[in-house]
Amino acid sequence: MARMRTPFQGLWNVVRFNWHFYVLALVVVAVLALGALFSDGWLQLALLISIIGASVLTLTSLIVTYWVYDMSNLYSLDWLDKVIDDKPNHIVNINAGFDETSGLLQAKYPTAKLTVLDFYDPVKHTEVSIKRARKAYPPYAGTVTVATSLLPLTDDSVDDFLGILAIHEIRDETERIDFLKEAYRILKPNGQIIITEHLRDTANFMAYNMGAFHFHPKATWLRAFLAAGFIIEQETKITPFISTFILRKNGTTS
Repeated sequence: MARMRTPFQGLWNVVRFNWHFYVLALVVVAVLALGALFSDGWLQLALLISIIGASVLTLTSLIVTYWVYDMSNLYSLDWLDKVIDDKPNHIVNINAGFDETSGLLQAKYPTAKLTVLDFYDPVKHTEVSIKRARKAYPPYAGTVTVATSLLPLTDDSVDDFLGILAIHEIRDETERIDFLKEAYRILKPNGQIIITEHLRDTANFMAYNMGAFHFHPKATWLRAFLAAGFIIEQETKITPFISTFILRKNGTTS
């Protein structure tokens, strides 16, 4: 049975896995406050405005994070009801070293064969947040470690291939396209790939400021999808900050 998510779990995970950013924000505010304390006039006003700006940006990112990861239906998976059949045969769920969804998927689709793949490579994926997450969350039972260039599944064998907040960790565009071609290979003719990601767009810049550069622009995703041979059947939003793309093999329909 899938472990139930606790209140504030999403927010807490983001803060504890990325605590160095929040410590840096506190240090910046403290330095600005110290400067304001020992200054006056226009300089003091500028420092006070900077303190307010830094505080607002940090608070905004925390509020949005709580909304997306704790208050939305992202982890209830209700949004899949209109995408996946009630009784799919074979689901693949892929992650980049941090998996919060496989247990939830197995509970939602108990009769389906669930294959969980992890493409985390410590040489390529050096972010400290992923290392912290891996220590906090052991892999789902039966998870298979894979290379992005070779998925250990036969051709035309998968009904639904899910990448939930994971595939953006493939930073190199050529590698990303090769990975999507592998996903294309293992999908059944009428199978689908479901990619859920933050985008580097206005909404995410407003929420995460410079942190939005970790996300890929929509144009980058679309270019990769087309290069891998997919057609984009649908694009939906899970809050203004999360986008889901439903992809099918070119020449197939739902």
